Amino acid sequence: MKIAQVAPLTEAVPPKSYGGTERIVAYLADELVIQGQDVTLFTSGDSKSRAKIVPVWPCALRFDEGVRDYLAPHMLLVETLAQRASEFDVIHVHVDYIAYSALKRCGVPFLATLHGRLDLPELQPLYQRFADVPVVSISDAQRAPLPQAGYAKTIYHGVPRDLLRPGFGNGGYLAFLGRISPEKAPDAAIRIAKRAGMRLKIAAKIDKVDREYFAACVEPLLREPHVEFIGEIEEHEKSEFLGNAAGLVFPIAWSEPFGLSMIEAMACGTPVIANRRGSVPEVVDEGVTGFIVDDEEEAAAAVKKLSTLDRSRIRHVFEDRFTAHRMAKDYLSLYRQVIEDDQPLKAAV
Repeated sequence: MKIAQVAPLTEAVPPKSYGGTERIVAYLADELVIQGQDVTLFTSGDSKSRAKIVPVWPCALRFDEGVRDYLAPHMLLVETLAQRASEFDVIHVHVDYIAYSALKRCGVPFLATLHGRLDLPELQPLYQRFADVPVVSISDAQRAPLPQAGYAKTIYHGVPRDLLRPGFGNGGYLAFLGRISPEKAPDAAIRIAKRAGMRLKIAAKIDKVDREYFAACVEPLLREPHVEFIGEIEEHEKSEFLGNAAGLVFPIAWSEPFGLSMIEAMACGTPVIANRRGSVPEVVDEGVTGFIVDDEEEAAAAVKKLSTLDRSRIRHVFEDRFTAHRMAKDYLSLYRQVIEDDQPLKAAV
């Protein structure tokens, strides 16, 4: 099968440090090639993949200081894709809605994975207009604010089976991994660790838009003796960071569509303590891979129970539910369905 994968240009594929969508695109493209598919990846020129790369922009926009209009390179991405659309059996876009109009006129089956938040009011009329576009949710919970979208399937993210190594959790600390932002609530993680009497290590990115929040709500708390702020870490550093942690604290203050750091922790055998929001009840198996809590007090109490969980069982659940191999198989099945569904439409025309 000839498959086009279309990634955002904000980060390289895979990202050099923090990055969610582009990391999943990297895992998916590589695994599809491993499974014998002919994959072409539309992305930035500093990307690396088993797939054939079409470099739409020289480097990831995040590191291109000369770019002021992030939309312009993405319009170039859409036009490049549209010109080559006929080369593929199916096109899989990871850039939300920006390519819908062009691809609907190309006559090639396509689908989109929705990686972000869907609770923005401007999305309501847009998905009423594009209700016939097959979209993939990354959790069932993600669908709630936008029920009118044309959901074809929910497919959970996956990580390569051997990318992260299981650890023993003997570092004596809790981990926070991801991004400094109000919705990720690292300030809550600091308070939870203090209440539980544990050290906390924070490995996180700070975006420009979140620097004010960081300065006001997080930076003052970094003076606490139990907190260590590491900053962004690269993929090869995650096994040690997560594997040595007693647990991952995931105190989200929003409806998280998925939460990649949760399954990265599970890959390391590390249990998760997460707020009961968004995808969390779908990802975390209560009392098996972690604990689902409703407030900081419950989270601190859950820290005391982390040692009762079997880290080898947590790793086994990861291998069963959240590998890139499983994710790619799910997508291949959906690609075939999308192609099959497209045939009667062409015949009718």
